Amino acid sequence: MAQLSAVDELATHFSPARGATPPSLAEAAAYCRQLARTHYENFTVASWLLPRNLRPHFYAVYAYCRSADDLADETGDPRASLAALDRWEDQLEGCYAGSPQHPVFVALRPTIDKFSIPRDPFERLLTAFRHDQRVRRYLTHEEVLNYCQNSANPVGRLILFLGRCHDERRCQLADSICTGLQLANFCQDVARDWAKGRVYLPQETLDRVGCAQDVFARGHASAAFRQAMELEVGRAETYLRAGEPLIELMPRGLQIDVALFVAGGLSILQAIRDVDFDVWRKRPTISRRRQLRLLWQSWWRTRRFARQEAPP
Repeated sequence: MAQLSAVDELATHFSPARGATPPSLAEAAAYCRQLARTHYENFTVASWLLPRNLRPHFYAVYAYCRSADDLADETGDPRASLAALDRWEDQLEGCYAGSPQHPVFVALRPTIDKFSIPRDPFERLLTAFRHDQRVRRYLTHEEVLNYCQNSANPVGRLILFLGRCHDERRCQLADSICTGLQLANFCQDVARDWAKGRVYLPQETLDRVGCAQDVFARGHASAAFRQAMELEVGRAETYLRAGEPLIELMPRGLQIDVALFVAGGLSILQAIRDVDFDVWRKRPTISRRRQLRLLWQSWWRTRRFARQEAPP
């Protein structure tokens, strides 16, 4: 089955011809696996340390999120994006009705059944992507948090379903990690978001330090801009640290990946600090060497948990 990458190619699967045969589960799974392995992300989505039996399910969930995000951001036209997201939601409805058509949903259907995943987290992500087409600025931190409840937190909830450990305590911790990761991404991608006409740094933070809007138009890391970034980086770290106890509460096979999510977010925040908050000049990223170190540190941390749990 040919790999679909461009938005227009992806869209051809929204309305399959009458009587068209959906891809087989094997073809759909291969599509999702390829999509997950070829898309660059700051944080490991489905590392090679995941239990083998969970990998196809992580790939399917990732493919849903990644494809919806691409449809929202890569059309270049808010009206076209909203229409594409509506068609994507139609595909989601068909999936839950038992008649998936698009390869993502053919792969996702067994995952939904196996782990009893409700529609809510999938729908909340679409709510966030639609919100991006209509809202370009945020006045308060509370408004940004409300956005994160739909744009980031559902991903953590989905992981909890895959780990069969979805409960109130873990949901609270997962929300904190996912919000922290989203805030870290906003800090990392100030320049990219500005190019799309969006500013996720809350206006109240900019006003607090006297940061004028013209620094965005000029791409200038003024002293006030750096102060605003320092505040938002610190805020993101607070959320990540608050969610760290989730690592020990996850099933053994998922602990290292959650540890990597947290470590990756904290590493991005440190990379922003290392460039003195000047995210205009160069987008802060994690080097390959640093990624390998994070992997080792996360593995060692989870091994320590295992030793502490072992009977004497």
